[in-house]
Amino acid sequence: MSSAVLLSIGFLAQLFFSARILVQWILSERAGKVLSPSLFWIFSLAGAYLLCLYGWLRKDFAIVMGQFISYYVYLWNLKEKGIWKDVMPVFRWFLVWTPIIAIAFVLPNAKQFIQNFFKNESIPMWLVIFGSFGQVLFTFRFVYQLCYSRHKGESVLPGGFWFLSLIGSIFIIVYGIIRSDAVLIIGQAFGSIAYMRNLWIGSHSKTSKS
Repeated sequence: MSSAVLLSIGFLAQLFFSARILVQWILSERAGKVLSPSLFWIFSLAGAYLLCLYGWLRKDFAIVMGQFISYYVYLWNLKEKGIWKDVMPVFRWFLVWTPIIAIAFVLPNAKQFIQNFFKNESIPMWLVIFGSFGQVLFTFRFVYQLCYSRHKGESVLPGGFWFLSLIGSIFIIVYGIIRSDAVLIIGQAFGSIAYMRNLWIGSHSKTSKS
């Protein structure tokens, strides 16, 4: 696959991720508090699909792993928002089973997978570990968001979510610079601004209430 097509897939994925942040940011600014709009989760799911494909084609384990961890959190939030029930059953089945089918596809070819993703000369092992740590930290924000939302009984984006987003994005930007990956650098640079702004909005909202 040509580098132009590969970059197009990556940038389209980041476009969805940037759109989710932009929508959430605008709506939160208007409301004066941090919101969790439905479009945030719809765009998240679309971006995850494309970025996972991008990471697979680049043989980048850190990117693929990050999307796998957060994928079902996106689906849970869509269900919590009441959107999931409106999705066609066939499409629901497709969304739920895609990661599982992907794993089933990899298992018989585990040796080849390890060779491509962990013994890739273009990505030394220390960089795989560094990038994976950044992705785990960045993706853990959704695990935190899920636990927090289940406790609250609704889909919300708490302050801890934005703090983890900011720290994780810094790691990914550094990883992207080392990898010369414009898709990661540009996407995370935009996101980090929104993360800081949401932290400020959340802090300001709590101050106003008290």
